[in-house]
Amino acid sequence: MRRKLAAGNWKMNGTAAALPELQSLAGSFPDASVDVLICLPATLLHRAAETVKDTGISVGGQDCHAAESGAHTGDVSAQMLIDAGASAVILGHSERREDHGEQNDDVRAKARAAMDTGLKAIICVGESLEQREAANTLDIIGGQLSGSIPDQSTGENLIVAYEPIWAIGTGKVPTLDEIGEVHDFIRARLERRFGEGVGRSVRLLYGGSVKPGNAAEIFAVSNVDGALVGGASLKAEDFSGIIDALQKA
Repeated sequence: MRRKLAAGNWKMNGTAAALPELQSLAGSFPDASVDVLICLPATLLHRAAETVKDTGISVGGQDCHAAESGAHTGDVSAQMLIDAGASAVILGHSERREDHGEQNDDVRAKARAAMDTGLKAIICVGESLEQREAANTLDIIGGQLSGSIPDQSTGENLIVAYEPIWAIGTGKVPTLDEIGEVHDFIRARLERRFGEGVGRSVRLLYGGSVKPGNAAEIFAVSNVDGALVGGASLKAEDFSGIIDALQKA
């Protein structure tokens, strides 16, 4: 049985003044029936990990370098994330693919590094509005899955997040049928590549304008095991509503 996951992505937001939000969240869910993960800027990771120590909340990074160490000024390795207290890392987010030109091969190399050090890799896939309107969604998702996911993936070290680019932070959300179509497609692709056991054990998250008001209906969709949440994860009150909906799903 796949354990559901509510993952928050703070993106480039937050300073030490935001850490009480994590305290509040941890206090609201001392014994959650789902996994709760907050992925923070690297500057906050260690302090955040200390803040939620011995609670049901875990923390993760938002990117890592494919190399263990070296002359990569400004980058953070997977081992550094673990040292700071992270248990997972987001990779291949559309903002990394678009803003930094990351390709599937880059994401795959980073995911391999993350998995090799013991981090869970949350690999993001998703289409642009132009690709959606051209009916190319499944071709795009299929290519990203094939190119971005390492061969060593298992249900323990891989999480896949479907985030249609056009729905991120826009307030636009695909129809439930559109979400279901992509999640069912991802599940089938994983089963075909890794076998039924691994394919069925990987958790699939939906991301893109998830809010307390629409979370319950999204979590009722086939093969949606949780959410990767952006803006609504910055405030404990907003994220709590999404966690509540996931616990009831």
